[in-house]
Amino acid sequence: MKRKVHMAVFPVAGLGTRFLPATKASPKEMLPIVDKPLIQYAVEEAVAAGVNTLVFIIGRTKNAIADHFDKAYELEAELEARGKKDLLQVVQGIVPHHVHCVYIRQAEALGLGHAVLCAKPVVGEQPFAVLLADDLIENGQDGALKQMADHFDKYQCSILGVERIPESETQKYGVIKPLSFAQRLSNLDGIVEKPKPQDAPSNLAVVGRYILTPRIFDLLERTPRGAGNEIQLTDGIAALLQEEQVLAYEFEGRRYDCGSKLGYLKATIEYGLRHEELGEAFRTYLQSLTRDMTGTTEMDRAVSL
Repeated sequence: MKRKVHMAVFPVAGLGTRFLPATKASPKEMLPIVDKPLIQYAVEEAVAAGVNTLVFIIGRTKNAIADHFDKAYELEAELEARGKKDLLQVVQGIVPHHVHCVYIRQAEALGLGHAVLCAKPVVGEQPFAVLLADDLIENGQDGALKQMADHFDKYQCSILGVERIPESETQKYGVIKPLSFAQRLSNLDGIVEKPKPQDAPSNLAVVGRYILTPRIFDLLERTPRGAGNEIQLTDGIAALLQEEQVLAYEFEGRRYDCGSKLGYLKATIEYGLRHEELGEAFRTYLQSLTRDMTGTTEMDRAVSL
């Protein structure tokens, strides 16, 4: 019988030091892109892919994430009393009724591999997805995880989301050694963590979307600490390669690296421009701001003609 991906793991225990002081008391995953936090975009992508159980691996400072996805009785009562039905529907629809949230405390920050391993008691022997909220992926139709889940339905093996990157940036990523398999799909023949450009096996980098078979848990339990004295997920995947087929999928869509300030700003601007309510007004503002900063107005151009 074919297995389906119904569980998704969200490693959200990191400290978010690149966004200090904003993340001193608030999780980086709660940083908003227009009117929704990063973690909500990731959850919506997972739910659209058929996930019905969300497993959050949290740290002791991440209570705001649990609060966001919990029921807010006082807020809902206030919105209902004031007749603000549209806002009430927004708040009540953050997590669909058929979707369940589970929270697991990662007592010690020992790397992404360790965070994934923390989900074993809940996930058990099922295939599961891993989503890193820092990687915000926009696609007008099927989300990146839905695309990957469709391929999992067919091939029933682990799949890594990959993206083509400039060769000069290979030192920022895990880079795969691909073998041609199908359109947008490669057989994984190896993975190198943060190689120098001259040592990189390709320009296909692993980004924050994974579908993994439960065998990864046993392998992570035996994976020694690697770079940064942490348990690296890429080391576990390298071991998985010795036992099972692993595919890499070049997803359709645009990724915003919201783990960096510049990527976060790009996402904020572009999502703002696409926003149904604010987009046109925001576009007009940016155009006027550009004119003000360059010192050139429509009147100036008309006069010059």
